[in-house]
Amino acid sequence: MSRDPRELAWRKFQSHEFAAPAEDLAPYVARYWMVEWDYDEPYRQLIVPYPNVHLTFQGGSANLNGVSSGHVFQVLDGRASVFGIAFRPGCFRPFLRRPVTSITDQVIPAAEVFRDLPSRHEIPVVEEFLRANLPEPDPKAELSARIVERIAAAPEIVRVDVLAKEFETTVRQLQRLFAEHVGVGPKWVIRRYRLHEVTERMAKGATIDWAGLAADLGYADQAHFTRDFTGMFGETPSRYAERY
Repeated sequence: MSRDPRELAWRKFQSHEFAAPAEDLAPYVARYWMVEWDYDEPYRQLIVPYPNVHLTFQGGSANLNGVSSGHVFQVLDGRASVFGIAFRPGCFRPFLRRPVTSITDQVIPAAEVFRDLPSRHEIPVVEEFLRANLPEPDPKAELSARIVERIAAAPEIVRVDVLAKEFETTVRQLQRLFAEHVGVGPKWVIRRYRLHEVTERMAKGATIDWAGLAADLGYADQAHFTRDFTGMFGETPSRYAERY
């Protein structure tokens, strides 16, 4: 399949901005983000997920985007923008008041969860809206967030049983915690962050020993690694590396 040449020059057509939340909202919010684009012809944007729930505002609509279990494509056309709130992994359960897996791979109207949605999508306005909707603290949500952050920070963690032992729990208990609060399983989260490290190496232009890397990440062989990467990113490692 031929590659859309705009994939390799996406910065000409898109701009991305990010901002950190206020200190009192940081236990729940990871970051704010805004994307603007301008395309004369429709463009299929590849989106590779992290374990965040997002509240997005585009035009006159507001939606909740559950964690995606795999890559998705979003068609961008014309000139438009979207403002988003990325919640900390594990910390949306108190807002949702039901298991986060109930919205995995789904987009639902934000009005199903939130009241008095803001009509202006500026950070001070959005933060006042969030403060008006803050839930009671949930120790299990905070624990889930800490476990995800540990996975992200520890490249040596490639197995769920090792993670469970570190947090003095069982694999089954960890799986239930993630289903309730994160929306995807601990194995998925480990795989996502280890594959993130692969793309970071690509971005730096590093020469990669694919077989050795697969072994380092806990894969039985390079073929299993390639299958997982392709499932997550929508293309093989070598094709993805062309972007850099």
